[in-house]
Amino acid sequence: MKNILVTGGAGFIGSNFVIYLLDKYDDYNIVVYDKLTYAGNLDNLLDVSDDPRYAFVRGDICDPVAVEEVIQQYEIDTIVNFAAETHVDRSIMNPDAFIQTGVYGTYVLLEAARRLGLERYHQISTDEVYGHIPSGYSSVETDKLDPRSPYAASKASGDLLVNSYFITYDLPVTITRGSNNIGPYQYPEKVLPLFTTNALDGLPLPVYGDGRQMREYQYVVDHCEAIDLVLHKGQLGEAYNIGTGVEMENLEMVEIILDTLGQPRDLIHHVKDREGHDRRYSLNIDKIRGLGWEPTHSPAEAVAKTARWYRDNEWWWRKIKEGDFKEYYEKQYGHRWQNA
Repeated sequence: MKNILVTGGAGFIGSNFVIYLLDKYDDYNIVVYDKLTYAGNLDNLLDVSDDPRYAFVRGDICDPVAVEEVIQQYEIDTIVNFAAETHVDRSIMNPDAFIQTGVYGTYVLLEAARRLGLERYHQISTDEVYGHIPSGYSSVETDKLDPRSPYAASKASGDLLVNSYFITYDLPVTITRGSNNIGPYQYPEKVLPLFTTNALDGLPLPVYGDGRQMREYQYVVDHCEAIDLVLHKGQLGEAYNIGTGVEMENLEMVEIILDTLGQPRDLIHHVKDREGHDRRYSLNIDKIRGLGWEPTHSPAEAVAKTARWYRDNEWWWRKIKEGDFKEYYEKQYGHRWQNA
């Protein structure tokens, strides 16, 4: 493992992973392959833009010719696939892009890895493939996949494709399923950067339903460390859950944001819940712990640390929220404010 293609590497988790790898390994070369949709942002990679071990190629994982060209040009031996449409709300409004990228795009990458004999293929997945988890239970990697949104279904389909290529073609693959990631460079449609930047501007925070949904908020660098560990020590053909083992109500997350920023609780506004909103996710992380990994940040620490990053890096998010984001925000929340 030396020349790594990170698809979706200009996005939130992907860019943090690229920065992490280049900081840790002196002898790795990283090629970021990204379509640069609305959530892809080269500002995320400014810290490594002058590093001779880093290269950027703009491209679509649904284009098999372009994918094979970049693999051959840079002598890629490993693919880590972060490329995905990721926001559940957008998948409800427009499922097509999610199916194209999450299913067909994954197939294209797997085929390229198979035909060109790559050393490794790693798929970044999500806890949402398990669906709603009842109280008192935490998902294990062998549980039935039960996705409940087009986004989750696209990710579950990708996981099944990856597994099929391991069984059918003996392709060396691994999968990681992460809980809700938070941290630097997350597009502000997602709940934590949205609420933090709204709070900084004194705007209301649109909390879905009663805000009692349960999530495991993990700091993105913790997630990157676990992916790295699975790449180097994970068993081929296996999936690994990556989370914190600690749940938090969304309403508690919102309160931590407001307290960290010194903003009043009356910015909280309860709005109509999202269609098909899973009430609870919970991951059993014993398997990744067996490789020697533990999260560094608790969910509360991760939320506060992330809120401080957005407070201190207005240069990054301000121009995003002043652009096309406004149209999306009105489309997503306008009718909810009316029914709040």
